[in-house]
Amino acid sequence: MNPLTHFNAAGQAHMVDVGDKPETRRVAVATGHITMLPATFALLQGGNAKKGDVIGIARLAAIQGTKQTANLIPLCHPLALTRVNVDFSVDEALSRVHIFVTSETVGRTGVEMEALSGVMAGLLTVYDMLKAVDRGMQIDGVRLLEKQGGKSGHWQADSNDSALRDQC
Repeated sequence: MNPLTHFNAAGQAHMVDVGDKPETRRVAVATGHITMLPATFALLQGGNAKKGDVIGIARLAAIQGTKQTANLIPLCHPLALTRVNVDFSVDEALSRVHIFVTSETVGRTGVEMEALSGVMAGLLTVYDMLKAVDRGMQIDGVRLLEKQGGKSGHWQADSNDSALRDQC
């Protein structure tokens, strides 16, 4: 059996059939960060960015990103999300903003891609809102921290990743 479920026996891409899978509560948590110049970080923290409340707008973008995942990723199933939570933490020493997105549903397929899409949408929005003063910002560390539900059960990243999440 091919472990890459998005390919059929002929090797062609297809949308996985989840019709026979049971509905379960599914949760995913993803994270990432954006690093910027100290002066840019000061603008963000002071609320003095030209385009307004960077973190507030990035929070809305992250939520919207989770909801648009099936439109962005060709083989993702459209999901009825039951909850999306977005948290941010800042690291002054590194001039870095961390984002954590939790997505939940009751369904037949997981919400990992929704959480990851939310992270990227949030970080890209931070970049967009601050690029006029810092085009060298760097987005890194986008990854899944945890997933629950479904046949594969509970998975959690190593303890260093979990400790990062606990900062929020």
